Amino acid sequence: MNMFSKKKAADELRNTSTPTPQLPLPSSPRPTPPASPEKKPSTSASSRSRDKERERRSTPKSSTTTGSRSKNPSPTKPFSKSSKKKHDRDSHPLNLPPEELRRLSRMSVMADQPMDTDKDFAASQSSTSTSPLSSSPESSSALAKENGKLNPPAQSETENDAPRPPPHRTPTNPPAQKAPSPPPAPVRDTVAAEAHKASGNKFFKAKDYAKAIQEYSKAVDADPTSATYHSNRAAAYISANQFPEALEDAKAADLLDSDNPKILHRLARVYTSLGRPEEALAIYDQIQPPASAKDKAPAVMMLQHITQAKDHLRNSTSGSMVIHALDQAEKGLGYTVDRPRKWKLMRGEAYLKMGNVNSLGDAQNMAISLLRNNSQDPEALVLRGRTLYAQGENEKALQHFRKALECDPDFRDAVKYLRMVQKLDRMKEEGNSLFKSGKYRDAVSVYSQALEVDPVNKGTNSKILQNRALCYTRMKEYTSAIADCERALQLDPSYTKARKTKAKALGLSGDWDNAVKEYKSIADSNPSEPGIAQEVRNAELELKKSKRKDYYKILGIEKDADETAVKKAYRKLAIIHHPDKNPDDAAAADRFKDIGEAYETLSDPQKRQRYDSGVDLEDPSDMFGGGGMHGFGGPGGIDPSMLFNMMGGQGGGGFSFQGGGGGGGGFGGMPQGRSRGGGGYPY
Repeated sequence: MNMFSKKKAADELRNTSTPTPQLPLPSSPRPTPPASPEKKPSTSASSRSRDKERERRSTPKSSTTTGSRSKNPSPTKPFSKSSKKKHDRDSHPLNLPPEELRRLSRMSVMADQPMDTDKDFAASQSSTSTSPLSSSPESSSALAKENGKLNPPAQSETENDAPRPPPHRTPTNPPAQKAPSPPPAPVRDTVAAEAHKASGNKFFKAKDYAKAIQEYSKAVDADPTSATYHSNRAAAYISANQFPEALEDAKAADLLDSDNPKILHRLARVYTSLGRPEEALAIYDQIQPPASAKDKAPAVMMLQHITQAKDHLRNSTSGSMVIHALDQAEKGLGYTVDRPRKWKLMRGEAYLKMGNVNSLGDAQNMAISLLRNNSQDPEALVLRGRTLYAQGENEKALQHFRKALECDPDFRDAVKYLRMVQKLDRMKEEGNSLFKSGKYRDAVSVYSQALEVDPVNKGTNSKILQNRALCYTRMKEYTSAIADCERALQLDPSYTKARKTKAKALGLSGDWDNAVKEYKSIADSNPSEPGIAQEVRNAELELKKSKRKDYYKILGIEKDADETAVKKAYRKLAIIHHPDKNPDDAAAADRFKDIGEAYETLSDPQKRQRYDSGVDLEDPSDMFGGGGMHGFGGPGGIDPSMLFNMMGGQGGGGFSFQGGGGGGGGFGGMPQGRSRGGGGYPY
C-alpha cells in the first residue's frame, strides 16, 4: 500500500467516526506515534519519556484541535506543505490512540498481500465500528498467522517494562510449584470403633488397664475423629500411672471436643500429677459449670508449697524450709512421675544453702541426675560447679562454669560464679606467696580481703581462715589463730587441718591440756590421719614439760635465745633477786635459787638439750650435781620408750648410778633431732 492509500484509509476512518463521542480520547498518558508495519513499536525508555513530554506540551491545545476538526469536516483535503507548517507534530491527524494505530498498522500489512483490499478493509471497518477501541491479543495473533507476518500481539505497558533474562541464563525465580493436595480424610469405621470401646470398658472395670489401653487404641485407629476414644484411653493411662501418655490423649480429646467438662477435668488432673499446677488451675478455670473446690484442692496445695519454697529460697539463709516445702509439693505427684526439672534445681540450691557435708553430697546427686538427662543443661552444670566450689575443688568448678557458658554464652549465673572463683583463686595464691616469703602481716591482709568476696561459701572460706590462722601462729598471735580455726570449723566441722592448727596454737599459747585433748579427739575421729599418733605423743610430752619449772620463763627469754642472751638475763635477775638485797622478802631466796638452776641448765648445751627433750621430767635438780635423784631412784614420769632408747644408746650401761655429781654423761643415748618448743609440727 502506497502513502496515498494509507491517507485515503485514514480519511475514510475519520468520515465514519466524525462524531467525537464515538471516539473518546483515553485519559491515559499520550501514546507513542504509530510504527510502520515493518517494525515493532518502540518500548525503550527514551521513547516513553518523549511521549510523556509530548503529552504535557499538547494538553492545552487539545480543545483547539478538536474544534478545528469539527469546523472543517472535510477529511479529503490533501496535506500540503503549508498545512504541515501550520500544525505542529502533536496535532497530526493520525495521532490516534495506540489501539487504533495498531489496527491501522495491521491493515497496512494486509494491503500489501494479494487479496481484495476493499473487502478486507470493509470487514475490518465493520469490526471497528462495532468496537473501535478494542483489539484483543488473540485476534491479533490469528490475523498475523493468516498473513504470514511475525507481528506480535499487543502487550500491556507493565509486560513491556518487565525485565527479561538473556536466553543463555535461567530465570531467577523458578515457576511456582503447585500446592500439595490436602491429605485424604481418614477412613472411619464407627461400628468397629464402638466394639473396641465396649471391650475396653470391660477391661477397664476389671482393672486390666494394659488390655483396656489396647482396645481403646484400636478404637482410636478405627475412628480417630472421636474425642471419646482418646479420653477413655487417657483414663486408662492415668490408672496405669502412665501420665505422659495420658497427657497426649487428654490434649487430643480436648482439641476434638474443647467444651467437654469431663475431658477438661481429666486434663487438669494429669497436669497436677505431672507437677504442673499452674496449667492445671488454668484448665479448671475453663470448666463450665465451675469446678468444685475439692477438685481443685490438689493443684492449689501443690502451687502453694512451690511458692513457699521459692520464697524461702530467695529470702532465707537456711535450706531446710525449702526442702520441707518441696517434700510437701511432691506428695501430689503421680506414682511414677519424677521430680520436675525446676524442682530438682530448687532442691539442689537448698542443699547448697545448708552447706554441710551430707547436704553437699545431696546437691551433687541432684546435679548429676539432671546432667544424666541432658549433659548440655547450663543450669545443671552451674549447680554441679557450685557444689564443687563449696567443697573447695575450685579447678573442677571452673571447668563446669566454662562448659555452661559454651552451652549458653548469655547465662549470667555462669559468668557470675566463674569470675568469683577466679578472683578468689588469685587472692588465695597471692596470700600463699606472701606466707612463703615470710610476709605474714601482708598475707593476713590479703586473706582478709578474700573472705569478703563470697561470704556465704563455707568450703573456700574455711580454708582461707585456716591459712590466716597459720599466719597468726607464725606471728605468735595465738588468740587470733585459735579464733580463726574455730570459725573455720563452724563452716566445716570435718576440716581436720583446721583442728590440728588449733591444737598447735593452744599448745604454743601454754594450754597444753586442751592441746592434748584436741589431738586425741582428732585421732579418735580420724585414726588414719597421717602423723596424728606422733603428734599426740609430742603433745603429751609437752604437757609434762609444762608442769615442771619453765627455765625460759624464769629467765624471761625465748626458747631460741642464744648463750649470750642467757647470761645477760641471768646477771640482771640475779642482782635484782639476790637475798642480800631483799632481806625482808622470804621468797627472794627461792627465786634466786630458781634463777641459778635455770642459768646452769640453759648455759650448758648438753643440759639444755636434755631439758628441751623432756628426759628428766621427774626432778630436773639431778642435773646440777646436788644428788636430787640419788642414783635415779624414781623414773615414774619418763616414757618407757624413752627409757628403752636411752638404755639402747648406751649399750646397757648408759646410766651412772652415782650420788653426788652423777648427772654428767649418763644420758648420752637420747635420740636427737626433736624440735624445741613444739614449733616443728608438720604443717
